Amino acid sequence: MSKPLVAIVGRPNVGKSMLFNKLVGKRLSIVEDTPGVTRDRLYAECEWCGHRFDIVDTGGIEPTTDNEILLFMREQANIAINSADVIILVTDVRTGVTAADKDVANMLLRSKKPTVLAVNKMDSTGRVDPAIYEFYELGMGDPIAVSAVHGHGTGDLLDECVKYFPEDCDVDEEDDRIKVAVIGKPNVGKSSLINHILGEKRVIVSNVAGTTRDAVDSEIDNKFGKYVFIDTAGIRRKSKVDERVEKFSVMRAQMAIERADVCLIMIDAREGVTEQDTKIAGLAHEAGKASIIVVNKWDLIEKETGTLEKMRKDVMRDLSFMSYAPVLFISAVTGQRTDRIFELVNFVNDQSNMRITTGMLNSVLADAQARVQPPTDKGRRLKIYYMTQTGIKPPNFVVFCNTKELFHFSYQRYLENQIRAVFGLEGTPIRMVIRQKGEKE
Repeated sequence: MSKPLVAIVGRPNVGKSMLFNKLVGKRLSIVEDTPGVTRDRLYAECEWCGHRFDIVDTGGIEPTTDNEILLFMREQANIAINSADVIILVTDVRTGVTAADKDVANMLLRSKKPTVLAVNKMDSTGRVDPAIYEFYELGMGDPIAVSAVHGHGTGDLLDECVKYFPEDCDVDEEDDRIKVAVIGKPNVGKSSLINHILGEKRVIVSNVAGTTRDAVDSEIDNKFGKYVFIDTAGIRRKSKVDERVEKFSVMRAQMAIERADVCLIMIDAREGVTEQDTKIAGLAHEAGKASIIVVNKWDLIEKETGTLEKMRKDVMRDLSFMSYAPVLFISAVTGQRTDRIFELVNFVNDQSNMRITTGMLNSVLADAQARVQPPTDKGRRLKIYYMTQTGIKPPNFVVFCNTKELFHFSYQRYLENQIRAVFGLEGTPIRMVIRQKGEKE
């Protein structure tokens, strides 16, 4: 059985995301004193008294609204409620019980799910604020005083949640999932791709640029393997990033790249590779991540003989520094070639984890030097003694030579191409460190 799931719900601006961060022990969810900052469901793992479980932060529920984004947020919260084992209803002691609190409480009572009532912003210690007793009228049982800022009461809150966990849940479940970050500028179809792969509206899809703000994790198990897909906020040009919240979103996307094993760099087929696409691809390249270039909205392109190959050449020309990355043409809406993503993710992840013995490397090195002599300068010739692999993800190589200055960049690139020609290493960057004889590590 999978780990229990605890959902944090409530109306906007009661401190759900801050409580989520406190329980998880990390700043995963964006916290800002603005209603509607959290929009998608945001998952993380939590542990308490030997119990491991997943916890999900949801957007604030506005029971009566006709705003498109708020309607999506309510839909996301409903999905979280339906799939949760226990629900934490967060309220705010400073505002007291509001009409929205009552509507959310009635919604939870109708769901018949075990619910724990948390009264947040009880920041002072000692005597309990008598205002807490007002929350009994919600009919959710005994309210628990918590402070998401200071952490007061969070232990009591989790103690209460644990009581409702199924007895036969497998708390020791471990799996080795490939983490895949879906990155790109706004409106290239990142969330649509995740939803198509999952077969549900897991993340909000809207034509409003900047809809996705948090980096959202979605676990996927299928015939190809086990994965975590991370949907990230679209990365805009810095001049366009003026909202403080959006700056956090860009930071989250960069953090998602750091913790990913594989990056899907999504490009809009109608626009081709833009300057912003180049910068985003550069983030994955600099981070040393295995990458796949995914050209989306291919169904909207008028085709002629050779259209695909021409587009592939254009992409490789504009992203020449990522010539190692495979290019895949898909449609997230129709599902065209989306299954190929899993095969390529497995392939480039394996390539990024490849280890090559020192003996095989030096055989390739000797052959490469026999074909093209190392460079010379003023009568001195570069001597390469040997090469060894020192790491993976991405593959790291150290080359020992007589003089660093003679090791021209072009010869380094030549050796990299020779290694790729023999061992493949498709889809992953290569790191090569040049070390001079006698030089300390």
